[in-house]
Amino acid sequence: MQVEQQLEILKKNAVDLVSEEDLLNKLTRKKQLRVKLGVDPTRPDLHLGHAVVLFKLRQFQDLGHKVILIIGDFTAQIGDPSGRDVTRQMLSESEVRQNAKTYQEQAFRILDKEKTEVRFNSEWLSKMSFADVIKLASKYTVARMLERDDFSKRYSSNLPISISEFLYPLAQAYDSVAVQADVELGGTDQYFNLLVGRKIQEEMGQEPQVVLTMPIIEGTDGKMKMSKSYENYIAFNDTPFDMYGKLMSIPDELIIKYIRLLTQIPEQKINEYESLIQSKSVNPRDIKMKLAFAITSFFHGEEGAAKAENEFIKIFRQKELPTQMPAIELDNSEVELVELLVTLQIASSRSEARRLISQGAVKIDDEKITDIHAKIFVDREKVLRVGKRNFFRLVGR
Repeated sequence: MQVEQQLEILKKNAVDLVSEEDLLNKLTRKKQLRVKLGVDPTRPDLHLGHAVVLFKLRQFQDLGHKVILIIGDFTAQIGDPSGRDVTRQMLSESEVRQNAKTYQEQAFRILDKEKTEVRFNSEWLSKMSFADVIKLASKYTVARMLERDDFSKRYSSNLPISISEFLYPLAQAYDSVAVQADVELGGTDQYFNLLVGRKIQEEMGQEPQVVLTMPIIEGTDGKMKMSKSYENYIAFNDTPFDMYGKLMSIPDELIIKYIRLLTQIPEQKINEYESLIQSKSVNPRDIKMKLAFAITSFFHGEEGAAKAENEFIKIFRQKELPTQMPAIELDNSEVELVELLVTLQIASSRSEARRLISQGAVKIDDEKITDIHAKIFVDREKVLRVGKRNFFRLVGR
């Protein structure tokens, strides 16, 4: 493929490209680029927010380039300050190690394992002496660091910024030096960190990497960026029914953005969907179903997506119960509803269980329960429903 064609493919849907001229030159001079993505394993699950960048990395692989996936087992213990108004808590080494294992497994659901080089940044960062850190820190100024938006806001508001947070972008930048990255990808919230990588590479005698950022997608609430912290995420490991149902719950205004960034649907067809929605010639729900089916098919296969779609139609459009529900055996005695929700791991705590009940998210046999002190007596089979997608058959022993 001609380098100009490659460039057009790689630019598609990107927000920042620093610079297009540099990328074109690298594509012209090098048959295979080294394309870096760094991920800190701060959580055990990857979600569709991560998928946006991973799909772009897969494009690089399909064009013959090498992806270097850096697991930030060292930097995760510092904590990326990007977009934060408070200092992150440091993670333990054991937490990072466990999360890193699941990150690798899940990333290869999108990336080609044979064309991916996995590295852990503790390999080089943990070996740096204090003198090495000082030498690295001398290559970037405090004034430049305070140009970063979140640092600037915290500084002007007299909110604390730890020195370790200043070291984070430098550590991430040194990753680019260590693996000799030609290109680094990230979300738009990583733009500053990626530019630091260019600067540090140049300071250390390397050709600066190209910076390419991808949009950050909002979560199921349609407001905050997709994050496990905000409980608005759709995980790679969600069941087909949960994934399909969560996708059907996104606001209509996100449909086209999700299709464009998370599916292989051709641009011509996407434009057609967009026109239909804008002209109100179609119920947005119908286009959303195509989106939900496409993404669920990618992660769970067409058969899994079809079953999830049928269950969704049955429950939400035909108002029927799911074909299968987990059976929960209870003694023929009263059980506190709050305790039951915690036991079933629907709520992580009694306070969360009380919140679900008071908000009207809990039903027994289609009757809404709002009394946080409610007790259940299982004298016959009953159906417990929590939220839109959690169903259980309660049966007596």
